[in-house]
Amino acid sequence: MRTITVVGIGYVGISNALVLAKKNKVLAVDIDPERIRLLNERISPVRDKDTDRFLETEKLDLTATTDTSVYESSDFVIVSVPTNYDEEQNSFDTSAAEEVIGEVTRINPNAVIVIKSTVPVGFTAEMTKRFGNENIVFSPEFLREGSALHDGLYPSRIIVGYDKAENGAREFAELMQEGAEEENIPVLFMGLAEAEAVKLFSNTYLALRVSYFNELDSYAELNGLNSRKIIEGVCLDPRIGSHYNNPSFGYGGYCLPKDTRQLLADYENVPQNIIRAIVQSNLTRKELVADRISEKAGKENPVIGIYRLIMKSNSDNFRQSAIHGVIKKLTEKGAKVVIYEPTLNTETFCGYIVENDFAKFAETSDVIAANRFSQELAPYADKVYTRDIFGRD
Repeated sequence: MRTITVVGIGYVGISNALVLAKKNKVLAVDIDPERIRLLNERISPVRDKDTDRFLETEKLDLTATTDTSVYESSDFVIVSVPTNYDEEQNSFDTSAAEEVIGEVTRINPNAVIVIKSTVPVGFTAEMTKRFGNENIVFSPEFLREGSALHDGLYPSRIIVGYDKAENGAREFAELMQEGAEEENIPVLFMGLAEAEAVKLFSNTYLALRVSYFNELDSYAELNGLNSRKIIEGVCLDPRIGSHYNNPSFGYGGYCLPKDTRQLLADYENVPQNIIRAIVQSNLTRKELVADRISEKAGKENPVIGIYRLIMKSNSDNFRQSAIHGVIKKLTEKGAKVVIYEPTLNTETFCGYIVENDFAKFAETSDVIAANRFSQELAPYADKVYTRDIFGRD
């Protein structure tokens, strides 16, 4: 049994903490006292369909704290803090991760530091050099928001990149295997930069796939074709498959928008066309969606109801949801935007009116924009604009 500290208890952190706490002593560190309180009361600090059940039913050696002195007794420290995209620097803001790495190195230089936060290619090697710490490895995470714990228990693969810390890398992979419920998990070891690149290229490919089917849907809609039939016909090819093919207002969420832009920035000195097109395609899709909603309203200064801000069902995350870009375009066209989002307890959001009486929201909206359709909208289907063809994420 090892003592493992997980720093940052968002989706990535909570998933790793729970998987590892089955057979190890896990200390979860966060700067938010409310998250600490919830986790110590065995309540999930994030919305995830399996986490609450897991906390209630599993015997876990798990304690949450704001006290970073626990680094001193840790064999492993997992860094899962946010690395939001900095528009001005055209790169991830890695300051929080750097701070953790520096503090762990100072307090306990023998601990193996496992970076789970998504970072630019070359970041881990830079940290190794800056802090003179060869016990740093990088392990990319492949978790879906809303299903993070499931993906941690049944991972598609475990990847660990290392330079000098081979023993730490291999032991960490073993710890993740021991905590998982999936058997025969593919495990890959590689260099630090290669592991960092895997994460960025994986998410950019997912964004490419979303963009592809969105552009297929744009073609079908503007030419009066049945988008569903085309997609079904295309996806029966086993090389393509019927996954990740449901049109939307654009890709969004915490990872895909920032990871695609970071990869594009990393291509500064590399010839490319596709990576830039993926980023641009998402902007184009939002513009087209806003145009179509305005056309459906058919009048100046319409009231456009935005049905949910969340990126997808089973989520509580508004960050980088594609609907934000659509809202911006609609207001530029003179629309009055009203938001229905039952998870909000405020009267306004980013300057827009929030109406949590659904019937009033639906009745007063000239058009209801819904990235994902719900049966709640069925009585008002004639005024709903959505591109949700398959009724799923």
